[in-house]
Amino acid sequence: METKTRKIRSDKKRDIKPTISSHLKDCVYRLSYITNTPVKDVAETICEKGLQSRNVLDYLSQFFRRDLQFLNTVYMGDWGRESLQKKVQSGKNERITIRFTPATYENIYSLSRALDVTPSKATALLLDAGIRNTHLLNAFVKCYLHQHIDESRMKELKQVLKYINKNNPYNEEISWFTLLAMIFEDIKEGANNVKDVVHNWMDKYK
Repeated sequence: METKTRKIRSDKKRDIKPTISSHLKDCVYRLSYITNTPVKDVAETICEKGLQSRNVLDYLSQFFRRDLQFLNTVYMGDWGRESLQKKVQSGKNERITIRFTPATYENIYSLSRALDVTPSKATALLLDAGIRNTHLLNAFVKCYLHQHIDESRMKELKQVLKYINKNNPYNEEISWFTLLAMIFEDIKEGANNVKDVVHNWMDKYK
């Protein structure tokens, strides 16, 4: 009896299970809660945006042992650099599962070759570098807000953010991520989604 070979879809996502610090995992889970987005989707998006970010790749390039091309830039690798593969972060570490499209997986594989580490390790480094990048995180939350609240509320939020940063005595800029976290902290009950949370918060301060 002939057994049929099951066809694998060309667009089927592939799992990568990086081991990350518990602090980084907590950060991903908080971002998931604040944006009401599944953890795996948050992690996937941060990694994808990280692969498209010159700032993130500039940071990671200090560890490249092989060359990597990004758009018109070629990052030069150096075999004299120590591989990060066996470097273990201090403190508690946990594993998470992220699913990537074939195209993103190939980009992560290229990154892993440049870093001379496994795709799993490269994903952990990429996720950490992406979340630490303020511009990337800001863009992620701002895009999320655009998708979930109407244009008039978005304009009001922009004015609130502008006011806070213009009158901030602490010499630090408040990001979209920080603003959304502040709103969630201020409204703890009575809202089931981000639209309700933002609307309630805006009404409260009118």
